[in-house]
Amino acid sequence: MKDSIIDSAEKYRKAAYSDNTRLAYIKAWKRFLQFCVIEGIEPEKASAADIVKFFVWLSSQKARNKNKTLSTGTLKLYRSALNRYFNEMNVESPALSIQVSDVLGGLSRIRNDSPRRVKALREYEISSMLSRCPDSIFGMRDAAMLALGFAAALRRSELCSLFVEDANMISEDRMILRIRRSKTDQQGVGQMIAVLNGRSIMAVSRLKAWIEKTNLRKGYLFQTFQKGGHLSGKPLNHSEVPRLVKKYVEKIGLCPDDYSGHSLRAGFVTSAAVHNARLDKIMEVTRHRNPSTVLQYIRDASVFEDHAGAKFL
Repeated sequence: MKDSIIDSAEKYRKAAYSDNTRLAYIKAWKRFLQFCVIEGIEPEKASAADIVKFFVWLSSQKARNKNKTLSTGTLKLYRSALNRYFNEMNVESPALSIQVSDVLGGLSRIRNDSPRRVKALREYEISSMLSRCPDSIFGMRDAAMLALGFAAALRRSELCSLFVEDANMISEDRMILRIRRSKTDQQGVGQMIAVLNGRSIMAVSRLKAWIEKTNLRKGYLFQTFQKGGHLSGKPLNHSEVPRLVKKYVEKIGLCPDDYSGHSLRAGFVTSAAVHNARLDKIMEVTRHRNPSTVLQYIRDASVFEDHAGAKFL
């Protein structure tokens, strides 16, 4: 069974998914194999009833390092992972059955799950956070990451996957950033983002200062440190981005529980909307495919403008 886990994991590493999704699918499949061992089920011959039983079992499991059960969103992601596996085996997926849909729907209603929406960081909050970055090599890296993550509206996986050669400095205040692979570009065609330096965020200047300080010529743009403050050559894990955001929002007096790595990307959209940027120009930076996703941020930003009760409340 152990060899089967490894072999199956290798299949997912080769799949055309983002790193985060691929790792989540590997984890989901391992959990299913664990369940099959407990129940004495052959994974390839699992029935819809077995999948239902798996999700009932899974719904009672605690999330890693958290004293709470897995969210309904995680359970649905696990279902997608199972579907992918059975498709790879050319077997009709029992996870697609109506019984499984009913169970997941029932769990969602019982739990009354609602997706968590973290707060967006506005430009003045980012500026304040940047002013708290220490004058050290660690602080320079933090400042470059925060500024670039906001100015280019990057996802945390995109930020940590950047290479030095992906940053094309056009001038002192302009840069073209290449995103090799992203959530909306699974095939790795590549996407380009125009990044402005600006007057307060200064992502271009901060990134140039970081590259010059570390004498980076190739490899990952943002790396972990070895003892003594030397770069390791290894990229930062994407989990470091929310940790970084929480660290600096706390320094400016905000509650870290309300923010995550996505607060940088959401913050760019919200700030752009407040300053009346056009929808198509916002989407050029964020690379959203669906305008409705961006419009939600714009509605949030302008919820009090022309309020229906402004004239009589």
